[in-house]
Amino acid sequence: MILCECGEFITKETFKDFIKTSANPSTPTFGHTKCGLIFNFIDGEKPKKYSSKKELKSLAIRFAKKYQMDYGTFERFLVEIDRLKSSGNLNDQDIFQTALCSL
Repeated sequence: MILCECGEFITKETFKDFIKTSANPSTPTFGHTKCGLIFNFIDGEKPKKYSSKKELKSLAIRFAKKYQMDYGTFERFLVEIDRLKSSGNLNDQDIFQTALCSL
């Protein structure tokens, strides 16, 4: 699961593309159909989105509904997301990954 810079979780809405990277002038990759963002994971470029607490919590709610989290897990997930957002300069993807790993 990847959290795109547009604020959507990418599941199946992708397209294939070829981009120039440090490894190869024609490296296969994919992009997000909804916003058109093309990903370059070869050179270590991850999408970085820094949402407000309110936006991040609404993303967490959508995520929990999508993956049918039970109420107790969802509560811990929201508390962990709030704690991580308050603690520093993590981007949204890192906050979600850390919060999920702590459940």
